[in-house]
Amino acid sequence: MLELRPNCECCDANLPPDSDAARICTFEHTFCADCADARFDTACPDCGGGLVARPIRPESQLHRYPASLRRVHRGRSPSQPPRMDPGPPASWA
Repeated sequence: MLELRPNCECCDANLPPDSDAARICTFEHTFCADCADARFDTACPDCGGGLVARPIRPESQLHRYPASLRRVHRGRSPSQPPRMDPGPPASWA
């Protein structure tokens, strides 16, 4: 199940569960559309994978499967190279 993180890891913009501006990679690194497109050219700065639109969980399911409240903010700069060994997602720990 997707974690649905509440913010962009780069600029800390709010990304509510129903946001169509949220972008994720296969490791669930989460960015806003502005950072994903303009700063990272749709490639995740953490793992190098593609950033795609995050699915929207239906509001009727948010009560049973709530979005994450854990904010991740790394304040990336566009000059930082991607981290090639992302390790397992935090949700696997």
